[in-house]
Amino acid sequence: MRILETASRLFYEQGIRAVGVEAIAEEAGVTKKTIYDRFGSKEQLIVAYLRARDGLWRSTLVKHVNGHDGPPEQKILATFDALRSWMRERNSRGCAFINAAVELPEDHPGRKVAREQKTWLLTYLEDLARQARAADPAALAAQVLILHEGACVADSMHSVDQAVDRAAHVAAVLVDTSLAGALARS
Repeated sequence: MRILETASRLFYEQGIRAVGVEAIAEEAGVTKKTIYDRFGSKEQLIVAYLRARDGLWRSTLVKHVNGHDGPPEQKILATFDALRSWMRERNSRGCAFINAAVELPEDHPGRKVAREQKTWLLTYLEDLARQARAADPAALAAQVLILHEGACVADSMHSVDQAVDRAAHVAAVLVDTSLAGALARS
């Protein structure tokens, strides 16, 4: 859908609050009325943008992890390979969900989508940690999520060279430590 593709690109590149419906309509070659007929409001267009981006990230991440051969603990580390690729191809301005959370008021439905995305990622990482038989899957998942988010921010701000690689290295240490703790308990 041309409207959603255009809105998604503009929202991500310029910021949600900076882009008006008029600019989206002009660039998509439609009228503002068409946008409102299809989405109801800018608020709902923002929600559609975030849901579409979430779906794309989820499918990219899961496909990448599922395509990774090796023991379960390596799948946790494969999430950083997916992140590296995603950031190179689609994430030059950082995480769209963090950006949205910063721009949108607390009660905006787009913030709910952003929170749901982070909750999903945490749950996904915890499932991977459980499959790897980590000593504390919830703790390891939280640590890996923080590394993902930090790497994303550091990379987009150009504040740390090879941020994803560095985060992946720390994650490998955390995974090894967690697995060693699990072995020690058994």
